[in-house]
Amino acid sequence: MTPNKTDAYAENMFLCYPFQPDSCPRIHRLTAVKVAMYVLMLLIIFLTVFGNMLVIISISHFKQLQSPTHLIVQSLAACDCLLGTLVMPYSMVRSVEGCWYFGDVICKVHSSLDMSLCISSKIHLSIISMDRYWAICDPLMYKTRVTNNSVTVFITSAWLFSFVYSFSIVFSGINSVGLEVLMLQISCLGSCVLIFNRQWALICSGLTFFLPGAIMSSLYIKIFHVARKHAKVIAKHLHRERKAAKTVAIVVGAFLLCWLPFFIATALDPFLNFLTPVDVFDALVWFGYFNSTCNPLIYGFFYPRFQKAFKILISTYICDFSGSSTLTFE
Repeated sequence: MTPNKTDAYAENMFLCYPFQPDSCPRIHRLTAVKVAMYVLMLLIIFLTVFGNMLVIISISHFKQLQSPTHLIVQSLAACDCLLGTLVMPYSMVRSVEGCWYFGDVICKVHSSLDMSLCISSKIHLSIISMDRYWAICDPLMYKTRVTNNSVTVFITSAWLFSFVYSFSIVFSGINSVGLEVLMLQISCLGSCVLIFNRQWALICSGLTFFLPGAIMSSLYIKIFHVARKHAKVIAKHLHRERKAAKTVAIVVGAFLLCWLPFFIATALDPFLNFLTPVDVFDALVWFGYFNSTCNPLIYGFFYPRFQKAFKILISTYICDFSGSSTLTFE
């Protein structure tokens, strides 16, 4: 092989699609670094899917966990489980290899699903926050206001809005209007990025994160203000509701903490001429994904009924396949 051909071959090995002139450059990482990244991300994916499946099965299996509130929790777990199965694996390959190998259509579907499930999670948490607010601050009207039917309507609306909103934005390309020159500069074979112009960066971040985050935070401030005010005369039922509200508040706090850096970067990046490095965005996205891993752990640590349900399911169906399917709580 001549020197020129050797140099050309070596150069092409750093492309996502070797010998394709319009291919994106591939990120060069040490093998040890790539293996470590794959192991960490696969662990996150496994824990996300396994943990949220435990939540879904627990609520379906045990009558003590079947309530309107837990119906919302179950739907949230389904959202996190779908994120772990349909979104994270593709994101993992893109993050480690620095290339997208699945085509333009799958890229758009992946970006749409990623946005949809993220938005759906926030709406679910907002619904749970309102549920806890009504349970603590208006307990007399709670049972007539929060029923399986009303919760089903809220959940269905959350899923529909999330999917219609996200798929409409991604497939219409409205988020990148005015960035045509930039898109031509970065467009290459093996790329899958979702870029927002200044207008849509503020709209999406504000509408889908900062606004619901502010609403959830204000609701919990009100909840704990009322709970503290009536702490001395609070009934046993309300005491239990307050403990449940604390658990959900931890879930909401974890969600806001995990996704806040990403949405700050998303909102500011268009005003900084898109200077945020790709690896930084990838890290922020995976920090957000990690929230879906945390939710089942929070339920297991802070909610005794979920903790007991997890132990029963694991010991019965994983450690002992001969166990009964009619187990109940003591």
